[in-house]
Amino acid sequence: MRAFYLPIVLTIGGNLLYHLAQKSIPQTANPMITLLLAYAAGMAVCALGVVFYPAAGKPLMASVREANWAVVAVGLGAATIEIGFLLAYRAGWRLSTAAVTSSVAVTLLFIPLGILLFKERLSLWNAVGVLFCLAGLLLVSQK
Repeated sequence: MRAFYLPIVLTIGGNLLYHLAQKSIPQTANPMITLLLAYAAGMAVCALGVVFYPAAGKPLMASVREANWAVVAVGLGAATIEIGFLLAYRAGWRLSTAAVTSSVAVTLLFIPLGILLFKERLSLWNAVGVLFCLAGLLLVSQK
């Protein structure tokens, strides 16, 4: 059970820390320098994580060799997300709506992608949930 919920708890905690910290970066700080420093901190956490989450008895270089184009794409996507949120907060987006707006938009775009690329199915309940997400976005975005 822990193996199922722990990743989501980490994601939620990381998202909270991430958005609170992003919103707190000084407006005058160079966005690219702040991103470089953030990734240096992230690399340190990942390097420490290798000690606690070893590659299942696999040599380190075997894991490196298994990496493919998707690893680079994750890095590009992460950097784009980081700079996007930093600039959104600097442009005046509120903490309470920026992440929700982004998440709902991404979710709506993932529906056809999941169906086309990964043969996923959208149930009636899923569709109802999407409608609730859209309604919630509309309500959250009201001032």
